[in-house]
Amino acid sequence: MRSSIFLCIAALLPLAAQPKEIDLKSGAGWVDTGVDLQPGDTVRFTVTGEIKYANARQANGPEGLSRGWMDLIRILPLNDAGRGAALGRIGSSGAARPFLIGARRESRAPIAGRLFVAINEGANDSATGVFRVSMERTAAPVVTKTDVQVPAFPQDRLNEIPRRVSDPDGSVGDRVNFVVIGSQEKLQAALSAAGWVVVDRTNKDTILRGALATFSKQAYVTIPMSELRLFGRPQDFGYAQADPVRVIASRHHFRIWKAPFELEGQTVWAGAGTHDVGFDRDQRNGKITHRIDSEVDKERDYIAESFLQTGIAAKVDYMTPAEPVKVARTAHGQEFRSDGRTALIYLLPDTTNVSANFSDVFCSVLKQNNPGDGKWETCDRYVEGKGREDAKLAALSTKYRILIVPGILSSCVSDSPAFLEGQDTLKKQGVDVDLLQVPNDSSEANAKLIAQYLREHQTGPDQKNDPRKYILVGYSKGAPDIQVALAQEAGVAQQVAAFVTVAGASGGSPIADLLPKQAERYMGTVPMKNCKGDLATGFRSLKREARQAFLASYPHPLVPTYSLVAKSDASTTSKSLLETWKILSSFGTAQDGQLLRDDAVVPEAKYLGAAIADHFAIALPFDKSSDSFIRNGMDKAAYPRAALLEALVRFVTEDLEK
Repeated sequence: MRSSIFLCIAALLPLAAQPKEIDLKSGAGWVDTGVDLQPGDTVRFTVTGEIKYANARQANGPEGLSRGWMDLIRILPLNDAGRGAALGRIGSSGAARPFLIGARRESRAPIAGRLFVAINEGANDSATGVFRVSMERTAAPVVTKTDVQVPAFPQDRLNEIPRRVSDPDGSVGDRVNFVVIGSQEKLQAALSAAGWVVVDRTNKDTILRGALATFSKQAYVTIPMSELRLFGRPQDFGYAQADPVRVIASRHHFRIWKAPFELEGQTVWAGAGTHDVGFDRDQRNGKITHRIDSEVDKERDYIAESFLQTGIAAKVDYMTPAEPVKVARTAHGQEFRSDGRTALIYLLPDTTNVSANFSDVFCSVLKQNNPGDGKWETCDRYVEGKGREDAKLAALSTKYRILIVPGILSSCVSDSPAFLEGQDTLKKQGVDVDLLQVPNDSSEANAKLIAQYLREHQTGPDQKNDPRKYILVGYSKGAPDIQVALAQEAGVAQQVAAFVTVAGASGGSPIADLLPKQAERYMGTVPMKNCKGDLATGFRSLKREARQAFLASYPHPLVPTYSLVAKSDASTTSKSLLETWKILSSFGTAQDGQLLRDDAVVPEAKYLGAAIADHFAIALPFDKSSDSFIRNGMDKAAYPRAALLEALVRFVTEDLEK
């Protein structure tokens, strides 16, 4: 038996924009704009004016004040944004996630709800001045509804999930109160969108991530939670939401485990969530522990609502397992109460994950063509998931031109340009491919160079107009450079058919937040002979604060966009990257020594999967460098980059034709 939900499919053109203006003052809290949104509606915000806090040195605009040390102990509606920034929110639910508006933003509503705006300030803050908020709502296209089937959760499967988790000593504790049905990628995307953060696993991680947060003046809320067990093993992930000042005593949090079964091919996750509200004494040993809200169903419902607020959850249902737990005690002795039901959270189909299809193309290119003539292992050594090797490979399309924009440091090592082997392979097959070597400069400055290149190449060698559009490939910092060009340079988006990021720093990097001393020490491992531009300026563009602010202003891709990430472990990371790899390992295993996986995926892009390589090996032929110092430091740089670039071009050109 299956239940149904309805998803909206575009049928007609969008309705005309509907402008509205309101004044926003300090101390007003969340202000009702009177604007009701439907899923898919677009709102363009423009905010003008200034406000001035008595304890601030200067007035600030709607982007807020630059974060300072005092922000580490402030309680703000949006801890990642500066005090005094203009914010928005859809709905008045406690699980509704604020978002940064700043001076301008174009945002697409993920759910239906009333739009509210506010200033990012504490309860006791007071400022003079006013912001003028202008909003233009463009309604989503008139839609028809299509019936999307959601599999019913079998009662016997629910009964297979243990009712409670246990500590390492076997003492039973929190009840399992929610289940999520969906892929790991979709699960993590939904939780990130809802403002949940992965907590640290060890005290060592706590120290390291706390230090990183301090360097970047970001709130630290990822204090670790204890290890509990379900299905005979510790949690796969722990997530939390908290005010940074209150995180030790009070936070929403849960642990989640991958179930040993699937539901019609979809991954099933079982979770146990509670709300820490203070401290208590462990009745077993007298030690201090957390006290939870004894009405645990409130946290179950809060978690479910936070999924719904993202628009990524299709449906929430409730079922009661056999022999439900309604009144019990935690492992440390505190009583809790429940109605015994389990929330079932169904995530929308993962339509943006095309990694399996891309893996088929890559594996077939490597097996059948082996561009670059290297000696390689089986393809599952180089990409996650073993793809087919027998896909039919037609002649490469010459309908598009390819422009590669490399990252920071590329101008410093001139004998190892990005995708050197792959460029030669494509040219031999008649593809027009070029590399634009940009300096170590800001993304805004490099965006102008990209725009200039495109303008200069509107005419071909015969001085006639060349109507072919470009596929832009952005490696590392080349990705945000291209994003800025698409968003801010006139005419660029019109000349681009698609944008591909390869280990692209779209969301910034914690490594850049470590500048100057820590990252400069790392830079000393690579000879800097012919660098162009200023490394410090280039790295400022890679700070997470800078990139997240850009994404807040331009949250939706302007052209068809694809993202491929790099992922390495200690055995596949070169010696010169091991130090930064160890730093990022405190955030989790999905990283490449320079970037975290989630920061390397452009929001709403098609996800091509993960290449098993470190950040340099995926694109730069350091294994062929004439400098023995570089070859020695980049000892894991061998990678079939020619096959990777050919597969990227094949996949994207074929996808565009669809």
